[in-house]
Amino acid sequence: MKYCVVIIDGAAGWPLPERDNLTCLELAKTPNLDAMAREARLGLARTVPPGMEPSSAIACMSVIGYNPEVYYRGRSAIEAISMNIPIAEDEVVFRCNLVAIRDGKMFSYSSGSIGTEDAHQLIVALDKQLGNENIRFYPGVNYRHILKLKGQGQTLEAKCTPPHDITNRPVAEYLPQGAGSDFLRDLMKRSEDVLSDHPVNIARQNRGEIPATSIWLFWGSGKIPNTPAFDKVFGVKAAMTSAVDLLRGLGKMTDMTLLDIPGVTDNLNNDFAGQANGGLQALKQHDMVVYHIEAPDEAAHEGSIEKKILAIEKIDSEVISRIREYNDDKLRVLVMPDHPTPIKIQTHDAGPVPFMLWGAGIKSNGALRFSEKEAGKTGAMVDKGYTLMNNLVTEG
Repeated sequence: MKYCVVIIDGAAGWPLPERDNLTCLELAKTPNLDAMAREARLGLARTVPPGMEPSSAIACMSVIGYNPEVYYRGRSAIEAISMNIPIAEDEVVFRCNLVAIRDGKMFSYSSGSIGTEDAHQLIVALDKQLGNENIRFYPGVNYRHILKLKGQGQTLEAKCTPPHDITNRPVAEYLPQGAGSDFLRDLMKRSEDVLSDHPVNIARQNRGEIPATSIWLFWGSGKIPNTPAFDKVFGVKAAMTSAVDLLRGLGKMTDMTLLDIPGVTDNLNNDFAGQANGGLQALKQHDMVVYHIEAPDEAAHEGSIEKKILAIEKIDSEVISRIREYNDDKLRVLVMPDHPTPIKIQTHDAGPVPFMLWGAGIKSNGALRFSEKEAGKTGAMVDKGYTLMNNLVTEG
């Protein structure tokens, strides 16, 4: 048996009053997903356990079959694993976004979707001017980076807010608070002087682009526990394709093969067809390929209905179509968002998401298309989303 898992990050959402109370999934033209839905088992699944934050780290951990209540210890450490950053017992790591703050408000949580090349130069400058044996900055992808601290365990007690949750809000109300926060706030403040006159930011301004004005620290975590390998848990050899360090970190944690497919990005510039073909090619050496596609989530964080719809449609026409056409009568597929990212709030929600199990040995339960509403109509509800992976590999 061969398997594909397609994580359509943030594709689920809430009805849009300005669009006849339809969601982006309902508004998108998805003939391939809908055709599969009519042959598949659809339902709703909770990927975020009660009391846990609706982050992609927790939700995607559920999708790939691991109980977040057992294995989750913080998102930044997972990203650090992807970036080959070692974490000692006396060290902690934080996500370090390059952000743009204007008039005291969070103008852009991504510094205008800053590119990796520009961002790397800024992070190198921050490490040179603010770093030492106890403070290290590590460049990641686009606006997402890592800060590692030694001997500052108290910073994990600070209450930190993700910048994508506070777009256009006054940042003073959301700076790190509580025990350990002074150290983080000081670093964030000092970063402003480093970035203000950096040649990269001057060039971005001259080009009419958004300069990075500060770092923003959040999602702190320490060393994470050992996680059992995916093939040991499910008896399946898996590979993963994703543009983001979080998913690549989850893949490394679980001993999946990480696929380096040219053109795979975290937005609408993604080579969707190339990602689809690269994953299917990997099925020759693997039993399963996990596709993670970030574009719908990025669009929702921007508050763009049109971009989110377009991202979903591109996934349908360029990824799902190729999986449907894959010439193997022993193929099973799991398609689902990790969490909802409603346009109204421009951030993640902990509500259930639609899932679809399709392929060899799986029978239809009457859905007409792939959407939140159709999934709810089936009455199938999986309260522990991490059990879906087991359903995929044992169904029928």
